[in-house]
Amino acid sequence: MKFAAKRFAENLLFAADIFILFLVLFENKMSIPAWLQSVGRMHPMFVHFPIVILLLAMGMEFFRFNSDFHKQSFYQDFTTALLLAGALFAAITVILGLLLSNESAYAGSAVEWHKWMGISIVSIASLVYWNRNAGWYKAPIAKSVAVIAIVCVIISGYLGAGITHGDDFISTPLLALRAAEKVPVDKAGIYTDVVQPIFRSKCMNCHNSGKAKGGLILDNPEDILKGGKIGKLFIAGNADSSLIIERIHLPEEEKKHMPLTGKPQLSKDEMDIIYLWIQSGADFKKKLTALPENDSLRLIASKFLAPPEGEKYDFAAADEKTIKALSNNYRVVYPVAKESPALVVDFYNKNQFSSKTLADLIAVKKQIIELNLNKMPVNDADLKLVAQFENLRILSLNFTNITGRGLAQLLSLKYLESLSLSGTKMDLSSVLPLGNIKSLRKVILWNTGLKGEEIALLQKKDKNIRFVEGFKQDAPMQLNAPILITTNSVFADTIHVLLKHPIPGVEIHYTLDGTNPDSIHATVFNKDVVIDKTAYFKARAFKTTWLGSDSVEQHFYKSIYKPDSIRFISFPADSYKGDGTATLSDHITGDLNFSDGKWLGFKKDMDLLLKFIKPVKLHSVCLHMLKNSGSDIYPPERVEVWGGNYKTHLKLLQTIKPVAAVKGDIPSIFLEDCKFPAARVNYIKIIAISVKKSPKWGNSPNKPGWVFTDEVLLN
Repeated sequence: MKFAAKRFAENLLFAADIFILFLVLFENKMSIPAWLQSVGRMHPMFVHFPIVILLLAMGMEFFRFNSDFHKQSFYQDFTTALLLAGALFAAITVILGLLLSNESAYAGSAVEWHKWMGISIVSIASLVYWNRNAGWYKAPIAKSVAVIAIVCVIISGYLGAGITHGDDFISTPLLALRAAEKVPVDKAGIYTDVVQPIFRSKCMNCHNSGKAKGGLILDNPEDILKGGKIGKLFIAGNADSSLIIERIHLPEEEKKHMPLTGKPQLSKDEMDIIYLWIQSGADFKKKLTALPENDSLRLIASKFLAPPEGEKYDFAAADEKTIKALSNNYRVVYPVAKESPALVVDFYNKNQFSSKTLADLIAVKKQIIELNLNKMPVNDADLKLVAQFENLRILSLNFTNITGRGLAQLLSLKYLESLSLSGTKMDLSSVLPLGNIKSLRKVILWNTGLKGEEIALLQKKDKNIRFVEGFKQDAPMQLNAPILITTNSVFADTIHVLLKHPIPGVEIHYTLDGTNPDSIHATVFNKDVVIDKTAYFKARAFKTTWLGSDSVEQHFYKSIYKPDSIRFISFPADSYKGDGTATLSDHITGDLNFSDGKWLGFKKDMDLLLKFIKPVKLHSVCLHMLKNSGSDIYPPERVEVWGGNYKTHLKLLQTIKPVAAVKGDIPSIFLEDCKFPAARVNYIKIIAISVKKSPKWGNSPNKPGWVFTDEVLLN
């Protein structure tokens, strides 16, 4: 019986080898039927089994002729059986892979190399098996072929991972470290440092040189311009008629939507960048700094980049408590970039402004590099205080009460690069001395009373300074979206939402219920917006003769209490463990990209225990959750909240049944709020029962679903 099974396996291996040869010779002349394509798609399921067997078999073959093993019949017989099994399963896997490679989604050099590596592995394993008892087969040959086979298995596995999961899949963690070091704005290329990283992170999983789905490769400019089987990816200068813009804006449930449902989706900024890049001509070599400073593409792209290089400040960071104390409802002080010692100061409420509010900033005078005093009642005497901010680079004095006589006090600012004087009254004699500031590169003089010929004279005299006379445009332009300065999304009591806009005279309107603000019914933003409860904030900018901006939006969540400790009773999966229990109370909310390290993912029921050293009076426990049926992430079937003063004696406070996912749902973030009669507790236990059988229309029918959450809000 044992001999018959061996003989059957040997015959099957021989037949498989012949079939592989047939497929290789005639693959370009074959048309694979649909049922055989389905068989071929089982290749990823089979591939792991022969890898393990062959690595073990070749490892044992390497030592086969050692004196300790050469005469051991069990060692020799076991190695023979492993080789036969490994070669046979590898042959079946290669056959399935060859059938799969005939599909249009698999093309490119990586697929070719992977294919021939797989064929080489089967060939080597078969040759070793059939000839290992021949007289010429000695220890040096056994060791050599074992090493070659192991190397081929490793290379094939590496290439297979890239084809299945995208280029650079294995090296992604290392590349992520490099990505964290953002390219400075002044050195960034529009394509290389802004557009290409978006393609790499969101598109090249399916459209790389190894797996060119639809014949489209996004690895390099040449292939991008070539397009795919459907046609050109875009029409340079005409984004609205471009295929890529159509596909990324389709509803996510649409079959042709890109990226595919379940994959990380493009953010609004990323979609805008691709649109604006195509609209501007899709230049692959242009630098970001070649665009005007107020260009929409430049403004959005700057969010993804580091501040200009060369700004290496020789001063230390100010005390965080001092910075926090200086920010209030009429003035905000914030770092120019993360971990930078340099500060930006914006004033908002002219009724609260005085010389004292400016003098308060002396405490951080060395750190201030940008000062915005637009529309404040600043006078010439106040400029004496401004002159003490010795490291100032950017100064905005638009529509203030200064006169040309006060400008002389700014001549001591040896680092000043940009000075904006729009809406003030200047004369030629007061502006001329500004040429003595060697660092100055731009002066904005719109609506100052200076005539065109006078500004031309200034420009002729100081060629290193760009004197901007005003705004000229032939057609209405769309405003940039307001800049949301407030970045925290979770607050305990109230939160002051602060906005700004780079264009003078803009009026910002906002809503708190998620509706899109208009210029008539939505509330006008003045100095700030004070929010005292959970809200969905949206804001747009408006100005006469301009088109209204897109919305800037942000969810703000109220959470009065923060637990002293959180313990996992059931643990999240290793792939989605975020920052451990800290993820639930760090006041940092995730987005639809559930792989960004901000979410906790539970394959089974989620079970948490929260502890308060001093009892708190709770009436609501709210979970910030994610649903994405394309990735088997569903709302839980049931959420239970237990509470009490002793962790061994908890009572059920509330049970809720979230709304189940339905076919056609798009990925979204939602709140699951468990309200109950107020209770004083030291312990809260939260149980989220996961979906045990995914719906038939789901990504994995009848399989268990995931529960994803990233923040517990306690009120």
